[in-house]
Amino acid sequence: MRTRNRSRTGPRCLGVALAAVAALITLPLAHPPAAAAAQTCDTANAAQGRPATASSTENAGTTASAAFDGDAATRWSSRFADPQWLQVDLGTVEDLCGIDLNWEAAYGKDFQLQASTDGQNWTTLKTVTGATGGTTSYDVSGSGRYVRMYGTARGTGYGYSLWEMAVHTTATGTTGPVQGGGDLGPNVIVVDPSTPNLQQKFDDVFKQQESAQFGTGRYQFLLKPGTYDGINAQIGFYTSVSGLGLNPDDTRIDGDVTVDAGWFNGNATQNFWRSAENLAIKPSAGTDRWAVAQAVPFRRIHVEGGLDLAPTGYGWASGGYVADSKIDGTVGPYSQQQWYTRDSSVGGWTNGVWNMTFSGVQGAPATNFDSGPYTTLDTTPVSREKPFLYLDGNDYKVFVPGKRTDARGVSWPNTPGTSIPLDRFYVVKPGATAATIDAALAQGLNLLFTPGIYHLDRTIEVTRPDTVVLGLGLATLVPDNGVDAMHVADVDGVRLAGFLIDAGPVNSDTLLRIGTPGTHADHSADPTTMQDVFIRIGGAGPGLATNSVVVDSDDAIVDHTWIWRADHGSGVGWDTNRADYGLTVNGDDVLATGLFVEHFNKYDVSWNGERGRTIFFQNEKAYDAPNAAAVTHDGIVGYAAYKVADSVTTHEAWGLGSYCNYTADPGIVQAHGFQVPRTGGVTMHDLLVISLGGNGQYAHVVDSTGAPTSGTSTVPSKVTSFP
Repeated sequence: MRTRNRSRTGPRCLGVALAAVAALITLPLAHPPAAAAAQTCDTANAAQGRPATASSTENAGTTASAAFDGDAATRWSSRFADPQWLQVDLGTVEDLCGIDLNWEAAYGKDFQLQASTDGQNWTTLKTVTGATGGTTSYDVSGSGRYVRMYGTARGTGYGYSLWEMAVHTTATGTTGPVQGGGDLGPNVIVVDPSTPNLQQKFDDVFKQQESAQFGTGRYQFLLKPGTYDGINAQIGFYTSVSGLGLNPDDTRIDGDVTVDAGWFNGNATQNFWRSAENLAIKPSAGTDRWAVAQAVPFRRIHVEGGLDLAPTGYGWASGGYVADSKIDGTVGPYSQQQWYTRDSSVGGWTNGVWNMTFSGVQGAPATNFDSGPYTTLDTTPVSREKPFLYLDGNDYKVFVPGKRTDARGVSWPNTPGTSIPLDRFYVVKPGATAATIDAALAQGLNLLFTPGIYHLDRTIEVTRPDTVVLGLGLATLVPDNGVDAMHVADVDGVRLAGFLIDAGPVNSDTLLRIGTPGTHADHSADPTTMQDVFIRIGGAGPGLATNSVVVDSDDAIVDHTWIWRADHGSGVGWDTNRADYGLTVNGDDVLATGLFVEHFNKYDVSWNGERGRTIFFQNEKAYDAPNAAAVTHDGIVGYAAYKVADSVTTHEAWGLGSYCNYTADPGIVQAHGFQVPRTGGVTMHDLLVISLGGNGQYAHVVDSTGAPTSGTSTVPSKVTSFP
């Protein structure tokens, strides 16, 4: 069991905060350069908003990044020990001329200001002894990409605590070969309320994408702040629509953002891969229609009316996900089989079919899983909203929301977080190579993938803490020749969001790996997040992968993913698109919110880490299992949809469903949907299994507990609490 540092609170910190603000009024953070360097030492803070790390953090509210966010009311603080350090990555090697430190009352008495070109080997720029805190500027001379304060003696019995640390550079610093910023590429459509023929633009893209389930088109609509009258933005495959305001109400559609299922004869179960984000919608008829299935996030939306989740005619539907959204009216799921809603507000919720799960949702219905579909948690234990692109004046920036604990309701307005200018991103456009992408990352840039399909002949390596990898328009990464698509090092705060990984025809060992096997560093203050990152094996063509996603980092958050071994499309067959494992979790204290994993040859989810938690899980077993022998292991018929390893002592999950549709051999009787160790620390809430029309059966729900499924009647078998 790891210990967590406790925060200190009370009048002392409030008084220090007020004193620090007062000090900033009279003592500017800008470095006062020596006369000889007056023309070359930049008064701007080159460290603001840059990725930061520290030897330790006192608590989750005093992270390293808080000392570089330009906010004098937030701070980094360390454990109560010596030595401690705070480090920032400038992105490129720069000539350094000044460093400012604005100490909280817990100051450093003796410390060194250091620089490094590689983050490993350090040169001391200045040694300070006998300091007394406050705000102080230091002239320095040297170069480096990384700058740190290395404290050797504290001035108080507390840790080291900095409101802000600023770094100043000269005009002669080097720049990397990959340039940040630039235009957003050919498949991003930026509009404002005065854009001519705006409805036609939406209609033209929709006509192309409406039924292009496995097509190559990728599109992102970006709406500048303002009011859009009379628009119906119909959203097809691989199309995203997003507002460019800092808050949803900055961009308002007096009309509709619509997903329906006319292309599939009123069946919405294949309305995948599209999104809407950061908008306000006032529906033309009072209710917006969002009839979707998996991999369709509805985030940060204000619906000034109701929301209908079923297609016209109330045909089948199998979704879905809402987060950080406010629906003033009633949400009507109708034919939706399952749904997860997180950290939102609803005016009402009318019904549900099998599994409707809520966490942190104001207005959510009460739990009634014994007799109905609802599982409701009052709060979400840990959450952090997805990064998003916005306009600050005429400048594009990416807003990176901060972590919330025990969240309830929307995060906006005034969402806590930081902004990163677009020039600190490599804007990846179709034709970019994996070598250039890796070079940009090594240079310290973040990644913004514009809509397109990107073939990778080498693995994308994300090694820097707090790197943002953000996709627009379901940008798609395809690993070629059996390489892995992406590896993320075991570092703090990487944000992966908004892209699709499509397995290639040569087997990859692991499409996405987060963390390093065997490591257990504490990332609780600044966890890595994976949000709206989708995995596909087959469907668009043959695809192969032994492992789809492996999470080795502790404290990671997996927030809305669909990990899918295709059951239809091109290149589909028991061995043609073989993929043994969907999600494998080896890290401790990992949280999954909105987990959709389907059709894998072996385990869909295999959880080996301690203290894992899942809120909502949707699964279908592989349709194409040829017979019971093909899925029999250890004397058990069928691999569990969700398996917790026998060695795990603590695990908890809520609102989990697994469905079987063994069309290749309807006679398969799977032993159970869920397999967990029988120990007091492992608790499962609200589980169900279903036979879809009698194509295969489950003998039990979890282990040997729960009634068998009910023949051809498609009625759930449930267990409300286990053990």
